[in-house]
Amino acid sequence: MKYKLLGKSGLRVSELCLGCATFGTNWGPIGSDKEESRRILDAFVEAGGNFVDTSNRYQEGMSEEFLGNFIAADRDWFVLATKYSLFDGVSNKSDPNASGNHRKNLVRSVESSLKRMNTDYIDLLWVHIWDFTTPIEEMMRALDDLVRAGKILYVGASNLPAWLIAQGNTMAQFQDWSPFIATQVEYSIVERSCEPEFLPMAHALDIGLVCWSATGGGVTTGKYNGKLAPGMPHRLIDEVDPAKSHWWHKISERNLAVMGEVIKVADEIGRPPVQVSLRWLMQQKPVTIPLFSARTVAQLKEDVACVDFTLSDEQMARLDHASAQAITPIMPEAGPYPYPMLEYGSPALPEFYSRGLLFGNVEEKIINHRRVYPFKFQPKRG
Repeated sequence: MKYKLLGKSGLRVSELCLGCATFGTNWGPIGSDKEESRRILDAFVEAGGNFVDTSNRYQEGMSEEFLGNFIAADRDWFVLATKYSLFDGVSNKSDPNASGNHRKNLVRSVESSLKRMNTDYIDLLWVHIWDFTTPIEEMMRALDDLVRAGKILYVGASNLPAWLIAQGNTMAQFQDWSPFIATQVEYSIVERSCEPEFLPMAHALDIGLVCWSATGGGVTTGKYNGKLAPGMPHRLIDEVDPAKSHWWHKISERNLAVMGEVIKVADEIGRPPVQVSLRWLMQQKPVTIPLFSARTVAQLKEDVACVDFTLSDEQMARLDHASAQAITPIMPEAGPYPYPMLEYGSPALPEFYSRGLLFGNVEEKIINHRRVYPFKFQPKRG
């Protein structure tokens, strides 16, 4: 494992980031118990990994609790990243101020995360998702206050539009506030709609790209292109089944077609498709760090082996060509990433409704005079 500088900072992070949303059992079979979670982290560290990512919401707080316990003996080794914005396990879902990007929720959420992780500081705090509500100057100033207080060291933006990140960093530069050093974007070989805006921005502003759902919810393992092993928690099984007529079925068909070429390249070089998919991400021109999760140690070891080889220019060109269709937005009416994610969600996370996670049951009670362009997609009621 090598290390990269994260954006316009001196912070050295492993070239892969371990997503810890699977640390815990509150979300059922897509998680791992405490013992297996510990083994996954140990295997990542053994491979050289130091960059770990969680959230106040993952596994309803259990992920932060597990992770804080695991890293306590060697806290300084880890670059610990977590997030705020969504309701967490201790918040009142009817409280309009218990979620969002604003200062009150920021302070509440960070204090709760510090307690759950039993640590004095967070290395990198992400704004988890844009709420279309909080002014960017309030967000940047509030984040900077926590940096100056020593509770967080760096700040990042997850699921924010490129123009808003640029606005925030320009403001931070002239106000001497802490800028966003990185952004988390949904980016994989089957989801490339972020590229036209985010890749040039990352290059021009020297912002690190941390790619969430780098394995496309598991589709880049190639398992959905064949016969699925029975008894396993296949997250996307309903999305790939034409008989289910799922919301994301057409996109799943597209993704399976992309994976056809990935599997060909993988077979030619004797590597699993997931390693080829992760390696393709790592070889993009801006600094890209795939963020992946594992439910078992075996999955972890297979994924991290993507650092052991390089794809040729010819192979990269083939994969670029085969996946070019993935630049098309998954919801054209909403636009490219992050707007489908902000409006509704992602085919990589088919059971997670973004606005429900962000607003709970108070969305319709909040009068937002700043939102000129309304949400286009409404949830089913009743």
